[in-house]
Amino acid sequence: MAVVIETKELVQTIIASVIAGVGITVVFSLAILGVARFADLSREERSLAAGAAAALAALAALVTIAAVVFGVIVMSRK
Repeated sequence: MAVVIETKELVQTIIASVIAGVGITVVFSLAILGVARFADLSREERSLAAGAAAALAALAALVTIAAVVFGVIVMSRK
């Protein structure tokens, strides 16, 4: 009898998509948090803390972009 659904591969796909979806959402949320904190701290003239918040925002944005590019590369190879 032919196998219609490969259960192991399906479970792996579901787990990977949940991890990636939650992970990218959390990282993008950190980028938004960094931008908001940067704006607040800049207005309060706390330049060191504002710089740290800007660095967090930039790093999180880069990680988000890298994850999207990685996802496109993986999907285009299959």
